[in-house]
Amino acid sequence: MKVLIVEDETAAYENLKSIIAEVDPMIELSGHTESVIQTIRWLGNHPVPDLIFMDIHLSDGSAFNIFSAIPVDTPVVFTTAYDEHAIEAFKVNSIDYLLKPIEMNGIRRALNKYRKLNGSFPGGFKGFSALIAPDKYSDKLLIPSNNELIPVSVNHVSCFYSSGGSTRLILKDGSTFQYARTLDGIFDSLDPSLFFRANKQFIISKECVRNITIWFDNRLLVVLDVEAPERIYISKNKASQFKKWLTTGER
Repeated sequence: MKVLIVEDETAAYENLKSIIAEVDPMIELSGHTESVIQTIRWLGNHPVPDLIFMDIHLSDGSAFNIFSAIPVDTPVVFTTAYDEHAIEAFKVNSIDYLLKPIEMNGIRRALNKYRKLNGSFPGGFKGFSALIAPDKYSDKLLIPSNNELIPVSVNHVSCFYSSGGSTRLILKDGSTFQYARTLDGIFDSLDPSLFFRANKQFIISKECVRNITIWFDNRLLVVLDVEAPERIYISKNKASQFKKWLTTGER
């Protein structure tokens, strides 16, 4: 099992790491982050861990901002000195809520609960997550920029563009932001009646399609209301699906 620890207090991190190692020496610590922004970037650039231990009060704000910025399918054990966030914690992928100071019995209970849930559903914890996940798409994104989180409405997004292993979102006013997520992960969080996966490099907004040209090989060349980094083509195989989506919102 691989775990990520999100904790900004050195003593609390060392204590938690020590207890986890004592309860189960086979657990591998795959990462340690100390802030909201650092955690968002870590999750966007590393393999998904099996379990996350997460403090709620981090150096740059509430850990719940992480869940507003990116989808987190990994089960989470929250660790905090306060009990008033318990209800909010269980609205996301929380399987346990441990109050500081963290003790061995609490860690053992959380790990046992994880293993029990992971073995009780087809597909492991992903099967469990699918049962409890709300049927709601993101209407706002939190974009890490230097040491800030910039809230961006999806209604202001013209397209998402991926190239060379990095992803950018381009707004209707032409401004761009780096976004540490894959296009697959982004598209899963968007309303498919409003956004279309044009190809491997682009997700485009319906509201921002300005012009469509039928290309010589029956591909479609799509022009948006902002300048895209490169031409956006819809393959011949996806052309009818795209036209149906553009006129009805269905695919």
